[in-house]
Amino acid sequence: MKMLGLTLLLAIVVSTVLPPLAMAQAPASSNSSMSMPATPQPTYTYTRPSEKTKFHNYLFDAFGPYPIVGAAIAAGINQADNAPPEWGQGAEGYGKRFGSDFGILAISTSTRYGLAELFREDTLYYRCECKGFFPRLGHALVSTFTARRGEDGHRVFSFPDLVAPYAGTMVGVYAWYPDRYDARDAFRLGNYSLIGYAAENVGLEFIYQGPHSLMGRMHLNNTHGAPPPDQH
Repeated sequence: MKMLGLTLLLAIVVSTVLPPLAMAQAPASSNSSMSMPATPQPTYTYTRPSEKTKFHNYLFDAFGPYPIVGAAIAAGINQADNAPPEWGQGAEGYGKRFGSDFGILAISTSTRYGLAELFREDTLYYRCECKGFFPRLGHALVSTFTARRGEDGHRVFSFPDLVAPYAGTMVGVYAWYPDRYDARDAFRLGNYSLIGYAAENVGLEFIYQGPHSLMGRMHLNNTHGAPPPDQH
């Protein structure tokens, strides 16, 4: 049931972005008899975020509306799946599951932020400078395991990104889950968290977040606060 919910989430993301992409990539009208000259692409310069920006976005990602909504959806899936069964059904069971999922998300985000500070990594999400659906999809998925380091923002494999989802589920299993749960369950639940993080990156890459979008009106555009690159 959990994998079904995650599959549906990914399907919603893909179905949301495919129609605009198809329109954007449609061939030019045949009425034009001359080809337009190629427009030079701008050169982007990485802008490293300030500590204030990174901390602000940590608070938003850990305790803002997105983790609340994410925990509510996950708790609904767990409620339908009756997992764990010891927590029962009804409002009380849903409340326990919501608190558990929200706590796991907050711990995972806190772990990612703390380790990123220790390793001097920038784990904010940056949209791809490439064009096309599959290159952008690949960028979003690769960003799940990578971060930027140094003043030039070169990409590196990110230990904080890999560890964070499992840190949250490990704490949850040993702190408040029923006693029969162990490290194997924590690893299994961590896999779900990692898939959810990848789906979030896909959404950040493709879903329009401009000033006239719903996210823009809710002041949620640029949810991870990655500074826009300079153009030269």
